[in-house]
Amino acid sequence: MNFRRPHFQSKRHFTLLAATTLHAAFVLASSSSSLIAFSFILPTPTRTTAASSPAFYAAHKNNIKTHHSSIQSRLQSKEDDIMSEVSSMDPQTLSQLVEYATSFSAANGLQVEVPGDSTKKKSYITAPISLLPQSYPLDQFRHAKSLAGPFNELVDRISRDGEFLKETLRDVRGVDEYTGKLLDLYEEIYLGENKGMEWGKHARSADRLGILRSDYMLHQSSSNEYSIKQVELNTIASSFAGLASTVAKLHGFMTKRMEGDLTQFLGENERAVMGNVGTTNGVVSAADGDAELERGVPQSPAMTRLPSAMAVAYNRYRERFISDSDATQPVLLFVVQPNETNTVDQRLLEFALWNNHEIPVVRMSLAEIHDKVTLDETTGRLTFDHGSGSAKQEVAVVYFRAGYAPTDYPSGYDTTNANSSGVEWLARQRLERGSATKCPSLGYHLAGAKKVQQELARAGVVERFFPAADGDEAAEMRTAFAGLYSLGDDVNEEDLRAVKEVLFQEGGEGRYVLKPQREGGGYNFYGKELADKLKENCTITAVDDKESDVQLSPALSEFILMERLFPPQQRAILTRNGQVEGTGMTISELGCFGTIIASGEEGEVVHNEYAGFLLRTKFSGVDEGGVASGFATLSSPYLC
Repeated sequence: MNFRRPHFQSKRHFTLLAATTLHAAFVLASSSSSLIAFSFILPTPTRTTAASSPAFYAAHKNNIKTHHSSIQSRLQSKEDDIMSEVSSMDPQTLSQLVEYATSFSAANGLQVEVPGDSTKKKSYITAPISLLPQSYPLDQFRHAKSLAGPFNELVDRISRDGEFLKETLRDVRGVDEYTGKLLDLYEEIYLGENKGMEWGKHARSADRLGILRSDYMLHQSSSNEYSIKQVELNTIASSFAGLASTVAKLHGFMTKRMEGDLTQFLGENERAVMGNVGTTNGVVSAADGDAELERGVPQSPAMTRLPSAMAVAYNRYRERFISDSDATQPVLLFVVQPNETNTVDQRLLEFALWNNHEIPVVRMSLAEIHDKVTLDETTGRLTFDHGSGSAKQEVAVVYFRAGYAPTDYPSGYDTTNANSSGVEWLARQRLERGSATKCPSLGYHLAGAKKVQQELARAGVVERFFPAADGDEAAEMRTAFAGLYSLGDDVNEEDLRAVKEVLFQEGGEGRYVLKPQREGGGYNFYGKELADKLKENCTITAVDDKESDVQLSPALSEFILMERLFPPQQRAILTRNGQVEGTGMTISELGCFGTIIASGEEGEVVHNEYAGFLLRTKFSGVDEGGVASGFATLSSPYLC
C-alpha cells in the first residue's frame, strides 16, 4: 500500500497523545512483516544496498524501531488539545465513541496480539483503527467491486503464460535475488525447465486458489471528480479481511447509534469528497446484482466469502484425491511467520472455516514445514505426522500468510548443501510440487509483481489476455490504471519522459513514486530521495542547452516508476490500544478482495467473485501506508 502526499501541502494541524509503554513495547517487539502500528514520519534506511538485500531489510526494520522509540519521547500532548482540533464534536461524544470502540473491539475480536516471550501467556490489545469511517463515493465503490472478477481472471491467465512472465521479469531476476528464485522455481515446476516435466506434474494438475486484493486510491481528474486508480494488486497473503469486516460492523453501529451527534463531522468529510452533502439519499440499487447498498457504512462479506472459496477448493481436492476409506480428515495448512502478531485476523478466518464448513486448520512456519511435511513423489500427497501416534494427516489446501518477502527465508538461498541453509525455500518448493491446492501458486504470486503491473499498463498487453471477443473487460480494467513506467532494458520514450520529468522539471520528483518488486510497504522512494536515487543510477549527457540524454543503470531494473496519486483529504481521529492517539487530515486507500478457483492444466474457472473490502487511513503527511508494515490504521468507507 503506497499512500502519496497530496499536492495541496497546507500545514497539517494534528495533535498526538504520548505513546504508551505498551504501545512502544508492541512496536519494538513486532516483526516488520506483522507490525500493526502507526508511523508518522518514517526515517528511511540508508540506501547503500539493493532494496532486495537482507541488509536493506534489516536496516528498514531497525529504523522503524528507532522511529517509534522517538515518538514516545517527542509526543507529549493532552486529550483536550486533540478536542480543540475537532470543533465539530463535543468531548462527551468523543468519550462515548472511544468507549464504544474499545468495548466493541473486546467483544468482537478487533484486536492484535502483543508480542513477547513465547513461553508466556498471550495477551491482546485493540487494533489500531480510525474512530469513524471515511466518506467514499458510492459509484467508485461499485466500480471497484465490479473489477474484482476481471482482475481475478487476469491473474489466472497471466499465471499460465510462462513466456510472458519470463520475458517481463527477465531484467528483474538479474538484480532481485528473491524474485529470481521465485521465477526459477516456476520455470522448473510449471515449465519443465532444468528438471524435466515429471518434476512438476502434480503441481500442474493441482487446482489454483486466489485470494486477491486490488488496492485503489481516489484520484482527482481534470474534471475535478474523483475516480479510483489502482495502487497495486496483491496476490499473496492479502490480509486484514477479518479485522476490516469487524471495523465495518463497529462503524456501522456507531454512525447509526450516534447519528445526530456525528452529522457535522461526517458532513465535513463528505464535502471534501463530493463537493456537497446529500447527493445520495436512501437506498440505491446496486448495478452488480449484490444486495442494495445504503448511504452509510456497507458491511463486508469477506468472512463469509473467503472461507467459502477455500471450502470449494478443499472439497474439490477431497473429491479428486481422497477415498471414502481414508480414516483421517485432510487439513487446510496456514503457512505463517514465526512470532506472528496479526494472529487474530488469521484466527477469524480459521474459526469461520470450522464453524461454517467444519474444515480443520493447522498452522506452521516454512521451517516447521521443512521438518514435518513430506511429499509422496508418486501420488503428490503432502502429509505430516500430527503426533501422539495418530495417522498422518494430509494437506488439501496450502494458504500462504508468509513467504512474500526475503525476510521469510532467513536461512538463505542455497538449497544444494546439507548445512541447514535454504530450508524455507526447500519447504516452498515441496509444497508447490504437491497436489494440494496452493493459495497462491507460484504463477499467481509472480503475477502480482510490480513489474508485471507496469507491463500491463502498456498498450495492448491486457488485451493479450482479454481479446475483444471476450467483451469489454480489458477496457474496464484500464479505467483504473495509473501511469506506470519501466526502468529496465525495455524502457521506451514514454518511460524516459517520466524519468526526465523527475530529474529536470521543477517539482517533478513530487509527481512520481519509485517502487521495488516487494510486498509489505516501507520500501518506496519519494520526493528528493526519489530524485537522488535516479541520479545515482543514471548517466546524464547534455545534448544541447535545452535537452539531455539519460541512460539508466541496470540496477534500476528492479524498480518501476509510478504516477503519484492525489486522494481527497478528510479529517479522522485515530486510536491506538483503545485511546485517541491523534487527529488530523488523512487520506485513505480502498482494498477489494476477490476469490478465484481454476483447475490445473485445463484452466477452467470454477469460482470467481468479489469477496469483501477494507479501507486503510493514515495522516496525509506520511508517504508510506501499509497497516502490516506499521504506517496506517484500519477504517471503513461511508458511502455517499
